[in-house]
Amino acid sequence: MGIHKVKHVVLVLSGKGGVGKSSVALSLALSLSLSGHSVGILDVDLTGPSMPRMLSMEDAKVTQAPGGWAPVPVHAADPARGIGSLHAMSLGFLLPNRGDAVVWRGPKKTAMIRQFFKDVLWDETDYLLIDTPPGTSDEHISLAETLQSEAQPGQVAGAVVVTTPQAVSTSDVRKELNFCSKTGIHVLGVVENMSGYVCPHCSECTDIFGSGGGRSMADEFQVPFLGSVPMDAQFITLLEEGRRPQYPAGTEVNGKVIPAGSGQGGDGDDGDDGRLVDKYPDCSLSHVFTDMAATLCERVAGTEGT
Repeated sequence: MGIHKVKHVVLVLSGKGGVGKSSVALSLALSLSLSGHSVGILDVDLTGPSMPRMLSMEDAKVTQAPGGWAPVPVHAADPARGIGSLHAMSLGFLLPNRGDAVVWRGPKKTAMIRQFFKDVLWDETDYLLIDTPPGTSDEHISLAETLQSEAQPGQVAGAVVVTTPQAVSTSDVRKELNFCSKTGIHVLGVVENMSGYVCPHCSECTDIFGSGGGRSMADEFQVPFLGSVPMDAQFITLLEEGRRPQYPAGTEVNGKVIPAGSGQGGDGDDGDDGRLVDKYPDCSLSHVFTDMAATLCERVAGTEGT
């Protein structure tokens, strides 16, 4: 089986689309990698695979390996700097053209998800993050059934559930928590995304969508709350254009002061060179997800043997 070398499988779920689930999965993956863990991202949103675009690797293609597919390398491990490797797999890497539509019925989606788990040959991997489509549809049922039948005992650590603060979002995400309960998937925590907006021109972080809805939902279902994540336009610019983030002096996010400027690029373009993993630590979200990734590792360790 393709994931037999994976230590921990973590699902990233949401009952609603547009809540930034893929960006949360990518941020967690980068933070875990920067902590020295080897990480994989499996994008099973078959009709809307976004990970190739977010990684700026839309031209990358999956290569055949003996016995299956080799996932696409995002960056190699750098033990001297304490950075773990990152690999990714997505249907987007298999499509001939970026804009090709995937018009599949349920059985073909089910077969593709099973193939992802059996034929993608992950090397020694500490954490495999599975970026799922929104809702509780065929893909989710197939995913749960495949993991229950194919994964080794204790290999599936649980799920991170993503919501936004608004009531319309939390009401849909409640269905995802019920889905986890019915399928026996342990909830590692709830992330409240888009909780505030980091202004690129001043030091303010404003709650334009409100805040607290994710924490209230977590308390209601008696599941852990992992934290709140603001919207940061510079994170999007980093992904879309490769531009290293730089913040005005005094910018504060979740009680943490973000260093002004990158300290590497200055006013020129030199700081925009390099890999995503090299530039991400200058993003405000890295300061949020570093703690979140550490908490996630603690909770995953706490599930071992249970």
